[in-house]
Amino acid sequence: MPDHDQPPAWQPRMTDVEATAEARRIIADAYRPVPQMPTSYRDETPLPPYGSTPPVPQPDCRIVPAWAAGMAVAGIGTGAAFVGVGCGIWLACKGFAAVTLTGVLFVTLPTAAVAAVAAAIGSAVRAIKTTRSETHHHYAGPVRLEHHTITAPAYGLIARNRNNLTR
Repeated sequence: MPDHDQPPAWQPRMTDVEATAEARRIIADAYRPVPQMPTSYRDETPLPPYGSTPPVPQPDCRIVPAWAAGMAVAGIGTGAAFVGVGCGIWLACKGFAAVTLTGVLFVTLPTAAVAAVAAAIGSAVRAIKTTRSETHHHYAGPVRLEHHTITAPAYGLIARNRNNLTR
């Protein structure tokens, strides 16, 4: 291969002295303290020798968005509702804990009422279904009445059923 086809040999861009100086500069920059910006302000105005300090105007023009006010009202309403539900649950648990006739009736009567309503609805639905779809079976083939016996032996550690139909 001729010399002009080979890429040129890599030449360093800095001398060793320049590279050392640059490395020291980079390290010094990395460890240099960052100037701090003040995050608070202290008013150094002298106070009057007696009496209270004069008022300073503090303009406040915050406007509450409508959705935020609505959420606040909804939160208060929801909280009040849950307090009512919690009180109801507490009273119900207090009623469950009382082992008296009143306590037993407190538990059983609502449950029996719900079960009775469910049974009534179920029987009404079944009655509606029965009146709509009446099926009539018309058999045209011969009917045989024979004696059939089924023997089902099951024995062994793991039982396996073999149903044998004999005529």
